[in-house]
Amino acid sequence: MKIDAYETDADMGKCARPTPAEHRMNALTISFDPARLDRDRVHAWLSFEAYWSIGLPRAVFDRAVDNSLVVCAFVADEQVGFARVVTDRATYAWLCDVFVAPRMRGRGIAARLIAAILDHAELQGLRRWALRTRDAHALYRRFGFDDLAEPQRSMERHNPHVYRSPGAQIPPQGELK
Repeated sequence: MKIDAYETDADMGKCARPTPAEHRMNALTISFDPARLDRDRVHAWLSFEAYWSIGLPRAVFDRAVDNSLVVCAFVADEQVGFARVVTDRATYAWLCDVFVAPRMRGRGIAARLIAAILDHAELQGLRRWALRTRDAHALYRRFGFDDLAEPQRSMERHNPHVYRSPGAQIPPQGELK
């Protein structure tokens, strides 16, 4: 599948920028409409396939989505990608949960999700963007992300076993469709 950045505006005879809510790219549609999000599918991806969120409880996923700017990639009506941004929309944004369905990888979908996010009107002029990745450094570098300039100034409070702690609601693997 070849994916173009913008659909052709036949009336104007040139490429037109998409609406802020939805970027259309040939067979691929990038949408910021949270109503289009296939929550069951994305939760399954993140809780069973994404190395950074294995065991993610559904209630935590729902709360994270409800409090983030979400972006989805669709081929026809099938969701094939997802990402979200945690942001104050003024100074800072954390790009996270970038995920493309395994059978759709290698087609530029993650790059289109990131490009659409960085082009979003409410995310312009931010002082700092952040993300974490284990294996996609080259992809993010194409969009201006780099290693921390001063890592000694950054800190974190990390609980890698939070989803395995007492009281975490982790569904058995077979219960998700």
